[in-house]
Amino acid sequence: MSFKTLLSLVSFCFILFVSTTVQAQEKATIKGQISLSNNDAADNVSVVLKGTKIGTVTDNLGFYEIKNVNPGNYTIRVSAVGHSTKEESIVVNEGETLTRNFVLINNSEQLEEIFVKGNANKYTKAESNYVSKMTIKNLENSQVYSVVTKDLMKDQLVVNQDEALKNVPGLYQLWASTGRVGDGGSYFASRGFITQSLLRNGIAGKITNNVDASNLERLESIKGPSATLFGSLLTSYGGLINRVTKKPSERFGGEISYQSGSYGLNRLTADVNTSLNDDDTALLRINGAYNNANTFQDYGHTRSYFFAPSFSYKVNDRLTISIDAELSNVDASSMPLIYIPFGSTPSSLGLYDAKDIKMNWSRSFTGGEFMMNTKTSNIFAQADYALSDKWKSQTVLSTSTNQSEGPQTWFYLLGNNKMSRNVWNIDGRDNILEFQQNFNGEFELFGMKNRALVGGDIYRLESKTGYGYLPTFFYFDEVDYTAANANYYDFNPKAVEALFAEGTSYKALTSLTTYSAYVADVINVTDQLILSAALRFDHFQNDGTFDPAGNTKTGNYSQNALSPKFGVVYQIIKDQVSIFGNYQNSFKNVGYLNADSNGTPELKAFDPEKANQFEGGVKVNAFSNKVSATFSYYNIEVKDIVRTGPIANTNVQDGNQTSKGFEAEITANPISGLNFIFGYAFNNSKLNNANADVNGLRPETAGPENLINYWISYSLQTSKLKGLGIGFGGNFADKTYAYNRNVTDANTGVTATQTFTLPSYAVLNAALYYDQPKYRLSLKVNNLTDELYFNGYTTINVQSPRMFMGSVAYKF
Repeated sequence: MSFKTLLSLVSFCFILFVSTTVQAQEKATIKGQISLSNNDAADNVSVVLKGTKIGTVTDNLGFYEIKNVNPGNYTIRVSAVGHSTKEESIVVNEGETLTRNFVLINNSEQLEEIFVKGNANKYTKAESNYVSKMTIKNLENSQVYSVVTKDLMKDQLVVNQDEALKNVPGLYQLWASTGRVGDGGSYFASRGFITQSLLRNGIAGKITNNVDASNLERLESIKGPSATLFGSLLTSYGGLINRVTKKPSERFGGEISYQSGSYGLNRLTADVNTSLNDDDTALLRINGAYNNANTFQDYGHTRSYFFAPSFSYKVNDRLTISIDAELSNVDASSMPLIYIPFGSTPSSLGLYDAKDIKMNWSRSFTGGEFMMNTKTSNIFAQADYALSDKWKSQTVLSTSTNQSEGPQTWFYLLGNNKMSRNVWNIDGRDNILEFQQNFNGEFELFGMKNRALVGGDIYRLESKTGYGYLPTFFYFDEVDYTAANANYYDFNPKAVEALFAEGTSYKALTSLTTYSAYVADVINVTDQLILSAALRFDHFQNDGTFDPAGNTKTGNYSQNALSPKFGVVYQIIKDQVSIFGNYQNSFKNVGYLNADSNGTPELKAFDPEKANQFEGGVKVNAFSNKVSATFSYYNIEVKDIVRTGPIANTNVQDGNQTSKGFEAEITANPISGLNFIFGYAFNNSKLNNANADVNGLRPETAGPENLINYWISYSLQTSKLKGLGIGFGGNFADKTYAYNRNVTDANTGVTATQTFTLPSYAVLNAALYYDQPKYRLSLKVNNLTDELYFNGYTTINVQSPRMFMGSVAYKF
């Protein structure tokens, strides 16, 4: 036998051996469908092989498939929050495809997040523990709230919180995050009043910069005065914004994505979830993001890192402990804000509309990157303990630390196509500590079901702020914004550093504490008639502002306040249509100000300013969850507003503001694969018995009277291109005011209203995506028609022109 023949024989035997071995080790597949007790399919349900890290989640029709399973004996475990867990022992043989279907039964005692999406109405409201701090369904709740789901954010390629909140009816962004400690977070108008995003999972969780979307499970916009359950420091008269973060689950999996787009956008995100032990009692989830992008102007840049680990440990059947964090570092040059300076009027500037400013908006009018560094370190710990089958305890500790350092620029309009360039140096830090204890329980009284809440919290804020300023009131120079400027690049970081060295600075330390207790009860008078009531007691202790240089403290005082809340719901059609009404209250501690004391100024502690809301409407969740809607009319009146008194340098507390409006929100899934959300809001706000320059006028902080938001998406369900989808939508906003004042002519003595308006706009966005079990490809165009538009209050903030972006995600 020749060597060549021998080699051929050996090769044949080797191939035969490998082939036989591979065949012998051929792996199996487990698949099936998960449905609910009402025969609806359930998506996002966890299906795992117990004791392993092998698993998956169901798609929007409830189907699942686990591939590459070694032969052997397993226990398949199916679980979803809000439903009973199912387990079944199975024997997997080599090469087979094993089919196992399951039906999950709803557990009414767990409503933190219901996965009953029926026919995949993926933009619909999720039930929430946070809105009322208890387990209560939306149709049973007299409170109005909107939810931005993770599915909607995914379809829109949302990268930050501000983008996502454009889907909330009646919420209008007044200006974007500036990064400043104290007021650096984005400002929004809601029902005619300013609000910010200050809560995370129902407790203090401030982030001074724009919140990264990588750790967002959903966003909740809770409407109207809400101090009764959330306090006055974290809410406004128009409502509050609560972000709900991602939590660990029992399966191993995750997603890594890369996104790129116009203006140098590069973004990398990761979401990894795993069980840390065999009995799935220790769970870990980590979310992270890196973002690097320019603005659309010649100078302007952002670079950020975000890291959010979340760990939970089930000590026993009664006690679960969780700890998570949000850590971020942002270097950003904010878009320069343009102001109408104090003392100027639209007539003195010859400008009455933002489009009258004949500026090339792609010019930043800076000669370098004015970068401010913002750091956030938020830590949260929570312990959930079942006292009994009916009563549960929740203990939460939140610490929030924000730090800002660096220069910030802005411009003042001067008329004749000129503006001044200004800068200051920010150096500040704030620390927030909140401890909250809640007891939730159920009991029967006189044959009526009661769901009760007893709780309290302690909130502590310490802030150190510093503003470097110049003897010339932050002034650098002035430029003609319509012409060439030889000194255009003179306004740069190096030049202003020299000025900061010559200038002076101001630093202040402030601190305050609130001690609060609250109770609430939801009573089922019948299966269809539900009454609710709540009351909060708040002790506010302001330690004042300390000036280290002058060794002085001012503004320290303490005050008590009560905040009640009432609601009624009647379900016309059980679990499908309800009518509701509510009374809600909020307040604001004013503190010490000069008051008139027999014709002379005297320092006086004013009573808390108070807001009261009456609201009524209809909620719908019908056709097996295919249609969800809320329609409501509200009337908010704020009393005891402090305004300028008739005597110089004094104040009186008799001002008033009214804010009335209508809001509508509809989400629907009329056919399989088609989802849409539509929102409309009308608001009429007016200052009454106010300072002469604003009396009878709409506040500049109220935003537009009319707002519309919508998004429609459709994905193929049955063809070979199943998972291919398209979406489009956008926002419409009425004109709003950057200046709305009564002005008296010095020569004629005639008083007339002068306005500077930000014009109405309609912005259209579009998206295309291909979603598969292991990957997702997406394309997005923001501002498809390249609309020039602005937002702001007392400021003119130009928004981004047309922007393209694409994303690729790998799922595991």
